[in-house]
Amino acid sequence: MRIARRHLLATAAAAGFPLSARAQTPTIKFGVLTDMSGPYQDVAGPGAIAATKMAMAEFKANGFNVEMVSADHQNKPDVGVGIVRQWFDRDGVDVILEVANSAVTLGVAGVAKEKNKIFLASGGATSDLTGTACNANSIHWVYDTYMLAKSTGGAMVKAGGDSWYFLTADYAFGAALERDTTGFINSAGGKVLGGVKTPFPGTTDFSAYLLQAQASGAKVLGLANAGADTINCIKQAKEFGIKMRLAGLLVFLSDVHSLGLDICQGLALTESFYWDLNPQTRAFADRFIAAMPGKRPTMVQAGTYSSALHYLKTVAAIGPAAAKADGAATVARMKAMPTEDECFGKGGIRIDGRKIHQSYLFEVKKPSESKGAWDYYKQIGTTAADDAFRPLNAGGCPLVKA
Repeated sequence: MRIARRHLLATAAAAGFPLSARAQTPTIKFGVLTDMSGPYQDVAGPGAIAATKMAMAEFKANGFNVEMVSADHQNKPDVGVGIVRQWFDRDGVDVILEVANSAVTLGVAGVAKEKNKIFLASGGATSDLTGTACNANSIHWVYDTYMLAKSTGGAMVKAGGDSWYFLTADYAFGAALERDTTGFINSAGGKVLGGVKTPFPGTTDFSAYLLQAQASGAKVLGLANAGADTINCIKQAKEFGIKMRLAGLLVFLSDVHSLGLDICQGLALTESFYWDLNPQTRAFADRFIAAMPGKRPTMVQAGTYSSALHYLKTVAAIGPAAAKADGAATVARMKAMPTEDECFGKGGIRIDGRKIHQSYLFEVKKPSESKGAWDYYKQIGTTAADDAFRPLNAGGCPLVKA
């Protein structure tokens, strides 16, 4: 039986489905690729998804729809790259967010370039993303190994920790962090006495590595790892009575929460965001805890929100059709627009894709200094935005003209 088209349209309108309007409204689609079940699930994971939804909620009435898909890369580059290819080729994803693993990050950046899409990295730490591996389709948002090495590593040497031994996660992130920290140790007059690489992921018993480190005679044990690996190292160092001074080169708020102030008190660490830093960060954290009860945001989760928000501001400025048509051109426009949000304040994005903002050196409070849950840090230093990251001409990024 034939049904007249005007009858279909009339029926749809009566049912509340404006077909023509829905068909014509463009849709921007995020793909949040993160660690949902491994060592970085508390650092990023469900909290990164919640942070993306917060940014999406702020753009409900801007002439375009915003959708999101998410997946677990399992900390495997081949898995992550396969998911991203499917998202770009079949599922209409425009932008990849987060990732939380340096090896996966580098793989995803390559696919974004190949497909002329966009990758906004928050969790991956390798400074190579804005160095030799930089491209016109990726932006590195929150922190990197250079920033961490300069702030934490340099400060430790100046404080007397002039001999180091590294315990390094055996993948791109760990290698980059050890390399960058070693540079600052040497330039400050310190020396590295040795190091050991630990299999990643999957290592939970670090006892043999810790005893090997102590036998080196070094004053400082540099933990070039993150997430659950850092937590286990700090716990086991205490259990085995390791006398070296621990330098957690990438420690997150969620790690301190898991370990407790009794174990972490006095630990120096670098972050670019802390929920209790100022009224703006507290306002963001209060909205976040409504979405993630009992949790305060890490800097990775704050970065996921911030990067998604800046992208959506750019889409609103140039129009969704232009944003979807050319990833590299959209990234260029994102670089041209100043950044500003509650998490990181005012900033900008350099030609090499490095998002620029201040970084902060914190010391973990003693239990007696804390006023309650998540009140863990006291600020002991600030690095200005222009000094926090590697100089533009020093990274080897092919986008930077000599």
